Amino acid sequence: MKRLFALTLLIVAGVSARAEAPVILVFGDSISAGYGLAHVEQGWVELLKTRLKAQGYGYQVVNASVSGETTAGGLARLPRALELHQPKIVVIELGGNDGLRALPIPQMRANLGRMIELAAAAGAKILLLGMRMPPNYGLEYTEQFQASFIDIAREKKIPLVPFLLNDIALSSKLLQDDDIHPNALGQPKLLENVWPQLTPLLRK
Repeated sequence: MKRLFALTLLIVAGVSARAEAPVILVFGDSISAGYGLAHVEQGWVELLKTRLKAQGYGYQVVNASVSGETTAGGLARLPRALELHQPKIVVIELGGNDGLRALPIPQMRANLGRMIELAAAAGAKILLLGMRMPPNYGLEYTEQFQASFIDIAREKKIPLVPFLLNDIALSSKLLQDDDIHPNALGQPKLLENVWPQLTPLLRK
């Protein structure tokens, strides 16, 4: 009977520890949702879960990314996600669909800024993942788009991955047929682009 009671306590303690593990909330679009991949496990967010566990970081990762999401859609969803998951770290990967739709850059900047403010007010650390637009969108638009992420990160004093698709965007071997979304071979590179800026926010 005592042995059974002790075993029950261990199980309850284990469940409680997992329930209390701090949350990393990945809040993005199709790039982080794993669009077009044959298996969810191939996505960079799933690879992040594996690395965190292997290196002894006691985090759980919640992927709240939605394919096709804009910054406006993200801003509308974020308060509920913060309330539900109470994350310690929020990784914001939005803006790409604003750019592809040539939406006004000031609107995108305002939306990203507000999301950062909401996450910070909820007690979370924030990592912003930047994006760039292809040159056919025009020099002025592409430069302003790229600068937006740099300016917001500097203004809000948060870490930034300047270009999430660095060393991927121009490689046909790492992209799906749409030349936008990384394929399974490109997913580990996405994680490598994120990891150096994410690591300082983690605690063991």
